[in-house]
Amino acid sequence: MASLQASNFVVSSSSSSNQIRDAISLPKLPSVRFSAPKLQQPTIQTEQLNSKDGFINTIPIQNNVHSTPLVQESSSVSMATFQLYAILEAIADRVEMHKNIGEQRGNWNTLLLNSINMITLTAATMAGVAAATGVGAGVSVTGLKLASSVMFSAATGMLVLMNKIQPSQLVEEQRNATRLFKQLQSQIKTLLAVGSPCQDDVNDAMEKVLALDKAYPLPLLGVMLDKFPASLEPAVWWPTKQSKNSNKALKNNNGWTKELEMEMRGVVEVIKRKDSEDYERLGNKALNMNKVLATSGPLLTGIAAIGSAFMVSSNSPWAATVAAVAGALASAVNTFEHGGQVGMVFEMYRNNAGFLKLMQESIESTLDECDVEKRENGELFEMKVALQLGTSLSELRDVAKKSSYSRIEGSPMDEFASKLF
Repeated sequence: MASLQASNFVVSSSSSSNQIRDAISLPKLPSVRFSAPKLQQPTIQTEQLNSKDGFINTIPIQNNVHSTPLVQESSSVSMATFQLYAILEAIADRVEMHKNIGEQRGNWNTLLLNSINMITLTAATMAGVAAATGVGAGVSVTGLKLASSVMFSAATGMLVLMNKIQPSQLVEEQRNATRLFKQLQSQIKTLLAVGSPCQDDVNDAMEKVLALDKAYPLPLLGVMLDKFPASLEPAVWWPTKQSKNSNKALKNNNGWTKELEMEMRGVVEVIKRKDSEDYERLGNKALNMNKVLATSGPLLTGIAAIGSAFMVSSNSPWAATVAAVAGALASAVNTFEHGGQVGMVFEMYRNNAGFLKLMQESIESTLDECDVEKRENGELFEMKVALQLGTSLSELRDVAKKSSYSRIEGSPMDEFASKLF
């Protein structure tokens, strides 16, 4: 009986499921066939290695790795190109170093200036308070007097060190070094882009990098530039013997004419008689002013320290007055020297004089080359000189004509060759 009921249940369930399946009819989707590309199995060579435990390991080694095109590609590039790219990497590193050190020394100038002024003004205030309190009801102010004397002495030592290294001038040195290294970097990139470099180009680039390292040293001890020379000497950041650029002739005589040579000689004459002399004169004025300020600041703080020391041993009001007044004057002198960045102004004039000296030597070395085919193209050279001096070609020619007229007539030259700064 139970078996009959089970069979009836199965029959009924199968019939009901058929009814549900007939009720829900899904549309037939068209069959889409994808054809995958056949992958070629790489040739694998197995090398069997016996381990200490007796197991055998198989290491697949692919034989379809071809290095011939890379070798052929690298062999087509000259060794001079590889060397110039290595020099570019070194220049990029130097740019970053000079930039970071310039920012650090700029922070030195700000922090030392603010710290020394705060110390000096605080000491002067304490000296004045001690003198005013001591004159009153006989209150002991020995602590204020001692603290004032110590602070003036500390300010004197810090000011001597700051005036010795001239942080604002150090910042200007690193700023110029960064700019000149970037300029050299762009010159090498241009050479790699439009020219076929040779070993002479590599040697020239190396000499320029080393000359810049010598002109703008990074360390402070031993190789730091003299901040107080006897007179202004133009900065020199180029090799002593400059290599002459040789370009193929674009025209007859490689773009050089007698008129162009006379024009370049006139520009050199103006640079010598007017621009260089003017920058040297202004640079020497900034140098003398910096010397006076660098001597006056520590001298005034030293006088203030001596005056505050006499305040400790005696109750003389004159000692307190001298300490307070000298401290205030020292703070004003220090602010004018380092806040006004007089050292930076001197370094700016020194670099400008160096730029004019470089222009002068570059033009003279080009004109001294007798073979015009070995010179740089004349028209291109004239355009470069005009761009570096910040003038147009017509203005450059007018300057050369005025130079010849003033030389013939014996009258002073009233126009500068450089309009850039």
